[in-house]
Amino acid sequence: MTEHSYEFTRAVTRKPSASIVDGLRAADIGTPDLDQMLKDHAHYVAILRETGAKVVELPALEAYPDAVFVEDTALCLPEGAVMMRPGAPSRAGEVDGMAPVLRDIYDDVLEISGPGFIEGGDILTTSKEILVGRSARTDAAGVAELQSLVDQWGYSVREVFTPEGVLHFKTDCSLLDAETILSTKRLDASGCFEGYNVIHTSDGEEAAANAIRFNQFVIMPAGFPKTSERLCAAGYDVREVNNTECAKLDGGMSCLSLRF
Repeated sequence: MTEHSYEFTRAVTRKPSASIVDGLRAADIGTPDLDQMLKDHAHYVAILRETGAKVVELPALEAYPDAVFVEDTALCLPEGAVMMRPGAPSRAGEVDGMAPVLRDIYDDVLEISGPGFIEGGDILTTSKEILVGRSARTDAAGVAELQSLVDQWGYSVREVFTPEGVLHFKTDCSLLDAETILSTKRLDASGCFEGYNVIHTSDGEEAAANAIRFNQFVIMPAGFPKTSERLCAAGYDVREVNNTECAKLDGGMSCLSLRF
């Protein structure tokens, strides 16, 4: 049986645009280098393709600096897709750009109509439930509407809470397999992962928490050797991608693709 939470045949990505220098960020830690980001993005896509998955690379959207972070636009499930309603007003047009792409792939594409907000970076799909973290970008009404939409597909949505000062729920966690979560200690301390096995990021390496399990690989940001060692010791096949430029915009490995 295919594990829908990490076994995929397709992914959708979007190339970074020159306007990425104007992307949203919680704190200014430097201007992204477009050339480096393009190299890193190509490496990321190559690893996805190495698994045998078909990867669609969409062209850059100059009008939307954050459009490279496609995960926030939709939740993709085997039965269909749900278009999100971003909490950042400047990102609303990204959903309009992604919707026709997913309608060409899926027979069933639903939409969060509002008034609530929800972004894909706050959604962690496991084998048994959909965890949604309340954050500055995702509110209670958005979570409730998502539940009402995916009820028809038999999914259970559980609302949890993102730590103060953390942009998205998945900034601090990622799925490793059907039973295992990679998490920062601060997020795990909330109790949201009760019933799962949890591997903590090493102290000082909390930014490693945003990884993705994509078929046989765990793809994580480079530069976090202790956390990488923990994952390798646990039996995962780890691939590392430089993330210095996306990190300047609070982006990570999960942000860069829609996986289904």
